[in-house]
Amino acid sequence: MSERLGRLEPFLLIAAGGFVGAALRFAVAEALPAQALPWGTLAANVAGAFLLSLLLYENRLVGSLGPETRLVVGTGFCSSFTTYSTFAVETAALAGLPGIGAGAGMPMLAVANVALNYALGFAAIGLGQVVARVLA
Repeated sequence: MSERLGRLEPFLLIAAGGFVGAALRFAVAEALPAQALPWGTLAANVAGAFLLSLLLYENRLVGSLGPETRLVVGTGFCSSFTTYSTFAVETAALAGLPGIGAGAGMPMLAVANVALNYALGFAAIGLGQVVARVLA
């Protein structure tokens, strides 16, 4: 019986982190209303990239966080907090693809959304690495 519970532990840890990450992403999206660009999704993706980078570099440089923490924060929280699917749908709506949302039909905003998500996401990864080195 205890072996079964032990095998369930990773799933429960990921589920707990995922619940918190998804709820927080919703709160961020509500706090940053979508105007021309979907700022809530951008903020969540950039913050999640920073946190995951910090977690991974901390593990590589110091390794003081346990595997349970990496499951809760990395696999659970970060994967639910960040959202590629919402980013893709919002970008398609900005581009005016038929059948998706209101179809704003602003392709330059769609390009800007993609550029901002990737540029700021990669910058956040670099910043996470720098912060992990400073804290190590």
